[in-house]
Amino acid sequence: MLELGFKALGAYLLGSVIGSLLLGTLRGVDIRTQGSGNAGGTNALRTQGWAFALGVIVVDVGKALLAVGWLPGLELPGVGIDPDVDRAWLAVVCAAAVVFGHVYPVWYEFRGGKGAATLIGAVAVLAPMALVPVLLVWLATVLLTGYVGLGTMLGTATLPLYFLFVAPRSTPLVVFGLVMAAFIVFTHRSNVQRMREGIENRARRLWLLRPR
Repeated sequence: MLELGFKALGAYLLGSVIGSLLLGTLRGVDIRTQGSGNAGGTNALRTQGWAFALGVIVVDVGKALLAVGWLPGLELPGVGIDPDVDRAWLAVVCAAAVVFGHVYPVWYEFRGGKGAATLIGAVAVLAPMALVPVLLVWLATVLLTGYVGLGTMLGTATLPLYFLFVAPRSTPLVVFGLVMAAFIVFTHRSNVQRMREGIENRARRLWLLRPR
């Protein structure tokens, strides 16, 4: 269990490296003081442009690839590889930890992003084909409503369904999908409130049904 604890902590610390805040330091800007106040990719795009947002995505997805694809197999000095630790559970714990670290980063006063890009990176390692329904639902939602946050929540909600009914049934993946679906709704609760109030921003360039 020592291996599980150390690697979960390592994944959390990796998750705490926030792309927008790291790159913002180089530019001399904290995007948490701009736009929606969120440190995620969407706010980075709206306030800093495509090039900056692309860099943010590379960092936020990349750290998840490391946390889920590299860290679980790493033999830590003094810890080693514990044969009693189930590898599937270790992978999903690291995946959840890196997403949690992105949302509550220890390096940035526990004020991070909403976890979507980092979750995509984690799922890309755990079950790449699960991203197909996630992205299709996200795209359909954004095209029909213009709401990026709603698309993210609905897209993430396909994960437990995919893991339960499409992919070979894996208890760790099903649990991970359920936890992440609920967590992403939680991190987007401000989006839900703004949608209810009718003041949520829409991606007008992608919104097909926008008023002409």
